[in-house]
Amino acid sequence: MKQLNQLLQSIDIIEIIGSKTQLISGITNDSRKISDGMMFIAVKGVNVDGHQYIPQLYDKGIAAIVCEDIPENINENITYIKVKNSSIALGQLASQWWDNPSKKLKLVGITGTNGKTTTATLIYNLARHLGYKAGLLSTVCNYIDGEVVPSTHTTPDPLSLNAILARMVDAGCEYAVMEVSSHAAHQHRIAGLNFVGGVFSNLTRDHLDYHKTVDAYINAKKMFFDALPKSAFALTNIDDKVGEIMLQNTLATKKRYSLRSQADFMGRIIESRLDGTLMTLNGHEVEMLFTGKFNAYNLTAVYASAILLGWDANQVLINMSRLIPVAGRFQAFHSPKGYTSIVDYAHTPDAVVNVLNAIREVVGNKCNIITVVGAGGNRDKGKRPIMAKEAALRSDRLILTSDNPRDEDPADIIKDMEEGLDSANKIKTICIIDRREAIRTASMLAQKGDVVLIAGKGHENYQEIKGIKHHFDDREIVAEIFETEK
Repeated sequence: MKQLNQLLQSIDIIEIIGSKTQLISGITNDSRKISDGMMFIAVKGVNVDGHQYIPQLYDKGIAAIVCEDIPENINENITYIKVKNSSIALGQLASQWWDNPSKKLKLVGITGTNGKTTTATLIYNLARHLGYKAGLLSTVCNYIDGEVVPSTHTTPDPLSLNAILARMVDAGCEYAVMEVSSHAAHQHRIAGLNFVGGVFSNLTRDHLDYHKTVDAYINAKKMFFDALPKSAFALTNIDDKVGEIMLQNTLATKKRYSLRSQADFMGRIIESRLDGTLMTLNGHEVEMLFTGKFNAYNLTAVYASAILLGWDANQVLINMSRLIPVAGRFQAFHSPKGYTSIVDYAHTPDAVVNVLNAIREVVGNKCNIITVVGAGGNRDKGKRPIMAKEAALRSDRLILTSDNPRDEDPADIIKDMEEGLDSANKIKTICIIDRREAIRTASMLAQKGDVVLIAGKGHENYQEIKGIKHHFDDREIVAEIFETEK
């Protein structure tokens, strides 16, 4: 229970109607979860406007309502708080309700199109290798020190987010690392949080079904940096064409990392293999269990973040060599037949290019690359032909298949992808709707030394079809195939 006055200290108020001294038993933006004494925050969401549910709450014992528009019919037993933006207020109230846990942690946010999960997870793992208690909020999984907490969104809603941050505080965590999606920034899910640092990885085409334009997508990412406090650091990849844009208006200390240019933190690849990379970080040679230029960027960002957090540089370098790849991110499996299968989450054109380039850099033209890839349903259709084109240009054989079709017909999605193929690339392409059969076919085509890339789903253990999630894990399919090859 908290007094309403105490909660209201965290938000900017336009108008209050009613008492400010009553006790609040809980806060929610879900009208279905209201019970006696609670506060309801009416959020204007993407699909639903919470204001429309206000009249239904009058007989549920609600104590207070935060809204952008005070209803015409008011109840004298309820306090109404008018704000400019209820989404921002929700984040601020959630932080206040959980006693501002982000201020008791050193919280670092990672944003960008690709590399968020790997960078965030590796910073978390590095912290634990160095003996710090730490928490992680990521697409793959959330962790409270070593405790696993299943993940449902890249960035949870403000109430769930602050609840898990509070649990990190209770568990004695000193650091927390989280992915910050463009949706989360745009929807103010991170409002009210205190970050000590922000990291930008890169920006390529993605989520245009939501943001509509690339500029809007860039601005959503930039919102996170614009809100960083003066005491924080803002770390950006200056090799990316919008890297400097992220720093334009931030008050935070500006730092840069690069593989190509002079920067505060510089990574350089010396040798790359399918099972690892030898590289330098600010001139220090390190052997690491990661492959490809895209991972070299991630590792440089991890190193830079660690130094900016004040961790011992020598211990950081020693322990970075102990880090292992994140589940479903360039995860390699070696077949009894002598070929290699790589499962990767690459689901954007740029990510597919990065992974295939990384493979080709290692194997050259000595063997074939067979790529299995699909595209998600109910998402940005414009990237489908681009993904197929980029995959075909860098593969010896291409199999277009189903990903998470959601409410679309997978055959229609594959047809959209085929639009990106010219006649030459169509000759080396097979379309197989059943993803299991597509992976099996690629494995049958592979010879000793070849590489099979299975892209798009990575760590996911389901396929979403017509609103139902069916168990499906690319890694399990690979293991089953390998059993039959023995």
